Amino acid sequence: MTKPKLLIVEDDPALATQLRWAFPDCRVVIAGDRAQAKQLAEKEQPAATLLDLGLPPDPEGVTEGFATLEVLRRQAPGMPVVVCSGQGQRENMLRAIALGAYDFCEKPVDLAVLRTVVDRALRLRELEEENLRLAAMPRTSPVRDIITANEPMLRICGTVERLAQVSVPVLLLGESGTGKEALARALHEMGPRAKARFVPINCAAIPEALLESELFGHERGAFTGAVRQVTGRIEAANNGTLFLDEVGDLPASLQAKLLRFLQDQVIERVGGRTPIRVDVRVVSATNQPLEEQTETGRFRADLLYRLNSLTIRVPPLRERGDDPLLLARWFLARYAREFSRRIRGFDPSATQAIQAHPWPGNVRELSNRVRRGALMADGQLVTAADLELSEPDPAPEADLDIRAARLRAERSALERALARSNGSLTMTARLLGVSRPTIYALLDSHGLSGGRNYFEPPATPPENQK
Repeated sequence: MTKPKLLIVEDDPALATQLRWAFPDCRVVIAGDRAQAKQLAEKEQPAATLLDLGLPPDPEGVTEGFATLEVLRRQAPGMPVVVCSGQGQRENMLRAIALGAYDFCEKPVDLAVLRTVVDRALRLRELEEENLRLAAMPRTSPVRDIITANEPMLRICGTVERLAQVSVPVLLLGESGTGKEALARALHEMGPRAKARFVPINCAAIPEALLESELFGHERGAFTGAVRQVTGRIEAANNGTLFLDEVGDLPASLQAKLLRFLQDQVIERVGGRTPIRVDVRVVSATNQPLEEQTETGRFRADLLYRLNSLTIRVPPLRERGDDPLLLARWFLARYAREFSRRIRGFDPSATQAIQAHPWPGNVRELSNRVRRGALMADGQLVTAADLELSEPDPAPEADLDIRAARLRAERSALERALARSNGSLTMTARLLGVSRPTIYALLDSHGLSGGRNYFEPPATPPENQK
């Protein structure tokens, strides 16, 4: 494997040479001041940096060293920087960590300790890069077009995979933009009806006067303007799947006619008298509380019972853990290719804003904001301003805990590797470059379930998360 690059920023040539030979497993590049460090960081893109705080023109102080640290953190936010300095006052150490340094070593250093610290920094960088690679993959779940590493969503995908094999009606409940249509398409494409048509219709987007004709079709002369016979959506979906989106907005006048179709699989075109037998699987979706509507009489209870033989409740994006950032990175890679933009990722302000935003518009809103960010970014990193998101308040000091940050990165990489490997522990171990016993230990330490049952659906549908 290629040796990782290590940038050493040290103005003492003798010490720089000594440090070069201390890391035989790295490709070492050396800078003597801030300008060289900035240039080499951009050109060489090192995996980690070892930084001395005493740099010219302030070799006896720390001003230039901290300025270099800030430049490196802005230029390469994901690169760990180990600060190594003879200026070992506690305030300097705390300031370096607060500015984003990975660790702080005081001169004179013990080379064995320094190697251990740098090796751990390089390993963290490897985990984060693997995390980014997995995040950019178009498929992180068993269902096409569903990108997730969140366990409840993965269980939902497992449920969809199982239900796709049987032609029972399925009702998808969840907020607008959560991916209900993608799940409906998966129910069709992963089942025996995949070779036939998937026919969607938005019950809220078509005027009531036209909706009946759209659903059932009409005969020539059935009404003014009906100059020819038209096949309806139900008939067009014969042997396939009909997706009734926003079924909660279905007018009362059509609910009875739709109920008859669900019961008998027979329709009549508007203006026609000939029964037409069809074989259609019905998947419906809504963001409205249908049970409450049945109590008020706005929605027929018998129709609800026909539609919800099986119900899947899709959680909103804000309840999916790290999924907003996972999706944002995937969308950014997609739009960067689409717009031919050389964009490497999000800067820290954008990452924090994505994680803090409540996403009322769910995945649809996230996609739109990332598209705008890919177009508006001035440099290689998208900022919170590019996304039109407010930067969150500064994190409390507890969030700066390095051990906690490492554990979060480790868990995130583990979850994505499990998602990519479909729960195979052998493949997960290969992706992360560790042994199977290590995977078992990681699963136990992070409280995750392993193996194929990582994707097993629950015995009962997940509870509605509101």
